[in-house]
Amino acid sequence: MSVLFKRAATRLTHNLQTAGTCNTRSADKENHMKILITGGAGYIGSHVAKMLGGQGHELLVFDNLSSGHEWAVVAGKLVKGDLGEMLLLNEVMYVFRPEAVIHFAASIEVEESVRDPLKYYNNNVCNTLNLLEAMKFANVKNLLYSSSAAVYGIPAAIPVAETAEMKPINPYGATKEMTERILRDVAAAEDFHYIALRYFNVAGADADGRIGQAYAKPTHLITRALRCAKGEAAKLSIYGTDYPTPDGTCIRDYIHIDDIARAHVQALGHLMETGRSDVMNCGYGRGFSVKEVVSMAKKVTGIDFPVEETDRRAGDPPALIADSTRLKERTGWTPQHDDLEFIIRSAWEWELVIGQKLLTASAP
Repeated sequence: MSVLFKRAATRLTHNLQTAGTCNTRSADKENHMKILITGGAGYIGSHVAKMLGGQGHELLVFDNLSSGHEWAVVAGKLVKGDLGEMLLLNEVMYVFRPEAVIHFAASIEVEESVRDPLKYYNNNVCNTLNLLEAMKFANVKNLLYSSSAAVYGIPAAIPVAETAEMKPINPYGATKEMTERILRDVAAAEDFHYIALRYFNVAGADADGRIGQAYAKPTHLITRALRCAKGEAAKLSIYGTDYPTPDGTCIRDYIHIDDIARAHVQALGHLMETGRSDVMNCGYGRGFSVKEVVSMAKKVTGIDFPVEETDRRAGDPPALIADSTRLKERTGWTPQHDDLEFIIRSAWEWELVIGQKLLTASAP
């Protein structure tokens, strides 16, 4: 180990020891782990961290805060860093020595990936390679990976199972497919184990109201609709009304953020117990069209906000609905919030407080 690295590692150790933390581990540590979470200040990562922190695990969040927020880290310690910073990443991995890594950090906008594919291949694939190198350097063998239903493209059958062919139709989905292929190859060659969770459409907010989606320019349908209801956007655009679906708009499987967080907790437990690599869908197994979601958003908010029907958006498949049988059978996961109205209502309640949350966080 170089002198430079030794000095950096010593400095980082001190920083980790003195950094503030929002969770306290219980005295019984037998079933508690050290977990590094990349992108843990973002929407999904922060909810997973909150749930794991509540169980007493020792967490370290690694996030560049490009789309995440420091206030969203309500459990664990935060190191601000980018996966492209190899020296810092190696230091963090070597000093913290987690038993598992949960990898959320990624660029996630389908339309942007069509316009700027290099950004997506750099951030989603190259930076994952950096993470895997750092894990190997520190002898960390377990990874829970945030994948996406976008790997399926336009599936031949609905609902779609994990055995379906991966045929992504946009660069975002291609980066997720490519990363899954890398993980599969590494697991075949080395003592390395992973589970890739393929999300469908994650929505809603923490039931306790502490955290939720906080993108400056949201692309998720439910959040865009609610921002229109608040008067923060002049109108809601529906991208495409000529899809081969009952009402002509895209159909998606919407899953509440707390159920996604619970899926991560149970999948991680399964991975650590069995050591078997796997891929698992995360969804409810039923879908709602864009028009159905808009109608429910108007019902929940009581506001008839303006809607504009416009052309299709690049890279959107007509329908994506999950078959999550494997997740349920292998991890024991059971959905708690399979209710579109509840999902939208939790998101709306969050939208009503998020402005004050952001204002408080930015105050000197």
